[in-house]
Amino acid sequence: MSIPPDATLIDLRPEALRAVQPLGQYVNNPVLAVTLEAIEEGHHSLATVPGPLLVICERGVRSGLAARYLRADGLDAEHVPGGVAALMNKS
Repeated sequence: MSIPPDATLIDLRPEALRAVQPLGQYVNNPVLAVTLEAIEEGHHSLATVPGPLLVICERGVRSGLAARYLRADGLDAEHVPGGVAALMNKS
């Protein structure tokens, strides 16, 4: 999957994993940390984020669920199948 240049990445990983392996070292896109729980509950404040949303997690399972929730909220959201490992292999 190629990363659209106008996409914002939504990183669902726990803070410890984000600190060890920041997505900014693989992409030039903006990256926002949001929890799956915040997305599930509709407390994500992503409606004002410009461009499409590309959700990513460690292995790609939770990001698929989060993208479905965001689409149900009317947002343009997809996920990265395979998670961070797939993103690293594409960069």
